Amino acid sequence: MKKRFLSASLAVILTTSVVIPVSMQEVRAANETSSQVEVKEEHVSAKEFLDLTVTALTYQHGSQTMRQQIIDQWVKGEELKDLSAKIKRDEAARILVRALDKEEKEATLAEYQEKANKLGLFNGLSNSETISKQDAVKILNNAKKVQNGVNNEGVKEISVEDFMKNQGSFGYSLSPDGNYITYNAEWENRSNVFVKKMNDDSEPVRVSSSTDRDIGGSFWKDDNLLYVKDKGGDENFHIYSTSFNGNEEKDLTPYPNVTVGLLSGLEGVKDEILITMNKEDAKVFDVYKLNVKTGKTTHVAKNPGNVSSWLADRDGNVRVAVVSDGVEGTVLYRDSEKDEFKPLIEIEAGDDVNPFSFSKDNKYIYATSNKGRDKVEVVKYDLEGKEEVIMSNSEVDVSGVLYNAEKDKVLYGAYVTDKVHYQFFDEDFEKLFRKIQNKLGVQESELGINDYNKEMTKFIVSVSSDTVYGKYYYYDSTTDELTEMTTLSPWLNPEELAEMHPISYKSRDGLTINGYLTLPKNKEAKNLPLIVNPHGGPWARDMWGFNPEVQLLANRGYAVLQVNFRSSAGYGKEFLDAGNKQWGLKIQDDITDGVQWAIDQGIADPERIGIYGASFGGYATLAGITFTPDLYAAAVDYVGVSNIFTLLNTIPPYWETMRNQLYERVGHPEKDKELLTAASPVFHVDKIKTPLFVAQGANDPRVNKAESDQIVEALRARGVDVEYMLKDNEGHGFRNEENRIEFYNAMIKFLDSHLKK
Repeated sequence: MKKRFLSASLAVILTTSVVIPVSMQEVRAANETSSQVEVKEEHVSAKEFLDLTVTALTYQHGSQTMRQQIIDQWVKGEELKDLSAKIKRDEAARILVRALDKEEKEATLAEYQEKANKLGLFNGLSNSETISKQDAVKILNNAKKVQNGVNNEGVKEISVEDFMKNQGSFGYSLSPDGNYITYNAEWENRSNVFVKKMNDDSEPVRVSSSTDRDIGGSFWKDDNLLYVKDKGGDENFHIYSTSFNGNEEKDLTPYPNVTVGLLSGLEGVKDEILITMNKEDAKVFDVYKLNVKTGKTTHVAKNPGNVSSWLADRDGNVRVAVVSDGVEGTVLYRDSEKDEFKPLIEIEAGDDVNPFSFSKDNKYIYATSNKGRDKVEVVKYDLEGKEEVIMSNSEVDVSGVLYNAEKDKVLYGAYVTDKVHYQFFDEDFEKLFRKIQNKLGVQESELGINDYNKEMTKFIVSVSSDTVYGKYYYYDSTTDELTEMTTLSPWLNPEELAEMHPISYKSRDGLTINGYLTLPKNKEAKNLPLIVNPHGGPWARDMWGFNPEVQLLANRGYAVLQVNFRSSAGYGKEFLDAGNKQWGLKIQDDITDGVQWAIDQGIADPERIGIYGASFGGYATLAGITFTPDLYAAAVDYVGVSNIFTLLNTIPPYWETMRNQLYERVGHPEKDKELLTAASPVFHVDKIKTPLFVAQGANDPRVNKAESDQIVEALRARGVDVEYMLKDNEGHGFRNEENRIEFYNAMIKFLDSHLKK
């Protein structure tokens, strides 16, 4: 729900290597009433107790950095100066009270001790001032009981419709003058655009009338309101204009089989914007000037066939082009549109340089870049290509940037470790952000700045979390007034929804794998049916936040595991490249290792494991039941790849400039024929025995219908019964409300029939 997002050394818990005195297996065994654990009466140090507590009370079992961040929340300032000293009971009490989020107004160790006693954390222990290893097992056993605090009855069942129907009004934005608000809301079962005048009692006015497809999004050009929409999921998005009363809607780019993108709003230029469009050549995008009143287009820049992106300066002149053969490339620059482009920055294989804005004086170019480094950083280039780093993070890529054109400044950069975090570069903006954050009483990870007027006095902000779909607010900094505008899916009660826990574990070859575990509300995290849900891409990542399909599964009693396997974006170049040509191989091993981790923790019942994914996640689903057929008891493939050869042969024409990159990351159909044959599930259907449900959109331009047809036909030819849902009015995923509801109802019925026997 955040707007304007673009695509310290490792902290170690222990300063020296030590042997952990009590293993997690022993801790788990201590939780079983029938098990006895014998340990020597040795006393544990503060270091050892902290490490045990992180392992026992969190799911961070692989990332030393995340473990240290957790410890830093439990041990503050000058507390525990000597970590090698024996931990005392009252010091352990303070750690545990904080770890269990039970801290209130405690100020002294005696008060923490009293709170711990009330919680029963030291039940069954002697009165020794220090803590033995055997004591540590009992304490953590007691702490886990407090942490769970469940009666194992779960929560009431919420309907699929409540999770999957249109969530209400969303996508709020301000007109440039701040006098109007636009948003999307349901009309005739489709998302349409509405306009509301600010500080006025008049009713909102619907200004679009789409009945076949949701509006993809809307934006302002001065006092003109524009929106984008495709047809049936074909992803050929056109730009439409609409009048304020909605009586006149016009397709400004009415060209068949063409997709349009916004390049620049051309501030200060009346009625014209810059767009990219593949009208002349379906494979590449030229730049056009579009008159939003008449629809007239004027050709501005011709794509010679290898330009992957363009950038206009602050005066609307196209002066930067990124050219690429899919693997290597160059950032080109010219002084004016009359001049020839010249090389500015070379982009080597594996590098990623994305210019996103010129400075106000047009003398600098802002970009995100990992050139010459592992992580993506925010940088500024002069017109000679000299680089200045503005923001970096040693653990993860910079994931988002809020750049303000009026201030000519990066206001913040965002990065995602366990959750979204911000690094601010404007003191006034940070004060404003913190003021709003405090007013709303939320963590920074839950707050988004969605839009603001030119003067930065009026703001649209949003709040969302793992259990809150979203809330929109209007904030006026001149009056300090914060007004709630809407709540998404208000019929969902956050108290009945499941928490998403950041996790980490080690892969079989030693990589740190991060992800998320969502556990059913009010259920003991023990022997649960589990759904592993690999994300799409694979050059994307899962993030902490509200996910309606994850919440649906958790509501039905499933634990849900989301894994940021190698090749996932956000963790640096080396981690991304580790997934090259590893479809069905090490990428799949990372997913399998995650499932095994959940089994080893006692969370997942090994006999009731399911896998469900979309797009690449659909491929991982098919690969999972092909290459580890004994692991999964049910599988759902949603617009997934079954044959890598046909995938590469049917990519959309405008992906052609990325073909070499796909060959580099996935494999070449001729040079890597053996590899791709071995990795394509359709050629190994004889290994598949897991019950399978397949869903597909007929108009999918990314993963063609043939991908699902092939696997279904091949399995049915073997006499294997496969459920197949095909929607003629959908593309890469189901957008229409009625189709979403039908799909998820069918999916839940399918999973329940195989995993809840």
